[in-house]
Amino acid sequence: MRSLLALLIVLGAQAPTNTDTAFYTVAYVDVMPSAKAPAVAAFKQYRDASSKEPGFVRFELFEQDGREGHLSLIETWANPGAYDTHSAGAASKEWRSKIDTIRLSDYDQRPYKTLSLGPTPSSEPQILVITHVDIGGQGTNAAELLKRLAEASRKENGNIRFDVIQHTMRANHFTVIEGWRNRQAVSAHAAAPHTRQYRDGLAPIAGSPLDERIYQPLK
Repeated sequence: MRSLLALLIVLGAQAPTNTDTAFYTVAYVDVMPSAKAPAVAAFKQYRDASSKEPGFVRFELFEQDGREGHLSLIETWANPGAYDTHSAGAASKEWRSKIDTIRLSDYDQRPYKTLSLGPTPSSEPQILVITHVDIGGQGTNAAELLKRLAEASRKENGNIRFDVIQHTMRANHFTVIEGWRNRQAVSAHAAAPHTRQYRDGLAPIAGSPLDERIYQPLK
């Protein structure tokens, strides 16, 4: 009995753990169309100042296609602690102060962790698709559906990026970030068998319609 207990303890100690500590925030904000240039300039200052902080990984700014001034900002940090330090710092406060003077909507920022992350893109996508997935109370297989979709989609021609992140406090909320070379690749993905299978599996457990929007990167 003691030998079996010792073996179980050893096996437990060797059990694989999730070592991905990356922390993300996804923010949405509408700014006055005439203020887009100042908003982009403020973002660049924010990004450059933040890049000197411990734990900084990447900042990305996108504008919704056909909706000038509707911006989405994705921040990636090495871990939650690095973000907490950053959010209390001067760069973060200055960024929010500048945005507050030109925004038309609330600054809607949400915290996320990794669910399925692909390799770092070797080239810049021309088309970004950002989708918010909201699952109802019975959506116990949603994470697996999204993981399978991500794995299959990364193998498609024209795909540059396919990442899925999960809300840190609301496990039934996900954001999907897709990067594609062109609109033809986006259309081909929408008609792909694995995409249709995913949507069929998602329909019975979705808490709301998919919030899927096309964006363009702003540098």
